[in-house]
Amino acid sequence: MTSPARSVVASLCAAVCLTGMLAGCNAKEDSGKASSSQVAVKVNKEEISVHQINGLLSRRNDIPPDQIDRARSAAAERLIDQELLLQQAKLKKLDRNPNVMQMIEFSRRDILARAYGEEIMGGAVQPTDAQIADFYDKNPEMFSKRRIYNLQEINMQVSADRLDEVRAQVQAAGNPQQIVNWLNEQKIQFAVNVSIKPAEQIPPEVLKRIGGLNAGQAIFIGTTTGAVLVFIGGVRDEPIDRTAGKPIIQNILLNQARAESIRAEIKRLRDAASIEYVGEFKPPAEAEPPAPAAKAPTEQSESSSEGDSSVQSMIEKGGIKLK
Repeated sequence: MTSPARSVVASLCAAVCLTGMLAGCNAKEDSGKASSSQVAVKVNKEEISVHQINGLLSRRNDIPPDQIDRARSAAAERLIDQELLLQQAKLKKLDRNPNVMQMIEFSRRDILARAYGEEIMGGAVQPTDAQIADFYDKNPEMFSKRRIYNLQEINMQVSADRLDEVRAQVQAAGNPQQIVNWLNEQKIQFAVNVSIKPAEQIPPEVLKRIGGLNAGQAIFIGTTTGAVLVFIGGVRDEPIDRTAGKPIIQNILLNQARAESIRAEIKRLRDAASIEYVGEFKPPAEAEPPAPAAKAPTEQSESSSEGDSSVQSMIEKGGIKLK
């Protein structure tokens, strides 16, 4: 387990690296010193520039106009604290510590890779009106038949050999509280999450399965660590027409296009590159079976067992009715 001290060092290094890259490494001129108009604060003999402060503020886009001065002041104080810690880190030669150097290099690689990825995704083409209309028609659960769900999720950590027992108890239960009581009696670990979610905030595969259900029904899904019961406590219709749905769909399709553009670029780079696996490392296709198509986060991601097939059939029947 990582110690608190190492966590602080890691956070500091990441912050120093990120801030340094965003702010242009203290925004020093060729002479090695910032001009007087660029200097905002001097900490011992080191300078914090206006560019650094503005760079830090640029990462936020929710600052009200009347709060800009206060935000600039807070950013300056944050950079002062960071500079003091940085100076002490250098004094103790932590910048030469192998672990710290490795973290800094990792952060640098990550930032540069992300920067190139954002450049590629920035070239994604806006969706056409025809694509937007097609998406609207093919996803009624999100728009013309959109609903707001009051959900109660019971995520159970249970071994595969007890799934049938849990499934039977769920089918026999009158309400979620009875299931919770039984789980407590059996000393089965679980977590309960209650939420009110519009359709667009529910994973698509789960949404398609609960779309036709009503209050009092539930679906039972096998997971890699056990099972999750998604109980519908209440539901109300709240459709979105084509006009209101257009900006939502534009954002969805643009994000999909961006994701596809970066996948295509990675494939192009991989195809053009010479990649040689050494020692015990092998290509994913040789190391393990390929992953199935994208599924809901709570669903089994590996090959289904006999028990999981029963869970699947239960879902296909339209859910469990809790009286």
